[in-house]
Amino acid sequence: MSIKFKKLNKTIINCKKCKRLHNFIKKISTEKRKKNINEKYWGKPVTGFGDENARLLILGLAPAAHGGTRTGRAFTGDKSSDFLFKCLYRTKISNQRNSISLKDGLKLKSTYITNILKCVPPGDKPTTKELNNCSKYFGLEISNLKNLKTIVTLGKVAFDNCLKFYQKNYNFPNKFKFIHGETYFLPNNVKLIACYHPSPRNVNTKLVSEEMMIALFRKVKKISII
Repeated sequence: MSIKFKKLNKTIINCKKCKRLHNFIKKISTEKRKKNINEKYWGKPVTGFGDENARLLILGLAPAAHGGTRTGRAFTGDKSSDFLFKCLYRTKISNQRNSISLKDGLKLKSTYITNILKCVPPGDKPTTKELNNCSKYFGLEISNLKNLKTIVTLGKVAFDNCLKFYQKNYNFPNKFKFIHGETYFLPNNVKLIACYHPSPRNVNTKLVSEEMMIALFRKVKKISII
C-alpha cells in the first residue's frame, strides 16, 4: 500500500467526527447479531480497498451494519456483497466469487471499492453534516486514484452524493438522473455509470438480476479498458 493510502486509511479508521455514528457502530459491535455473536466486530470506520492503480471505482453509500462494520472491509460479509462479487467474478474483475473477511485472499483487477460514508448510519440514513464530514475522505480517495476512468455508483443515494461532491469541488452542474446503466461524463474525463444497489430487496423484487449486473460490468470493463 502506498504511503498516501496508508496515511489516509489510518485517518479514516481513527475518525470520530460524527458522534452519532461513532456511538452507533459501538452499539452494533457490542450487541452484535445472533448469528455473529461469538465474532469480534471491526466496530470502526471502514476504508476502501482494492487496486490503487484502479481505472474503475465502485461506490456505495455506507458499510453494512453486520457486513463491513463487522468484517472491516466494504461490501464484505453480507448478502449484498455475495451478489456483487458473484457478478464481479463472472466478469473477471474479482479473483473469487465472494468477499468474506480481510484475510480471504480477495484481489480486484484495476478496481477500487469504497463508500461515500465510512460509518454505517442508523436506519441507513446519514445526515447532511455526516455526509459533509466524510466527503473530504472520498475526495482524497479520488485524488489518490490517478488512473481513474469510471465510477459505478451502487444505488441512487450513492449516485446523488457522488454528483454533489463533483458539483461542490469542480463547479460542475448536477443535471443527471439516476437511470440504471446510463453513462454520464464528469470532470477530468471520468465516466459515471448508475447502477441499482445489489441489496436483497432489489434482487428479490427482480429490480436487478445477475444478468443485468453482469452486462453492466462487461460494459464498464470495455469503456474503462480493464
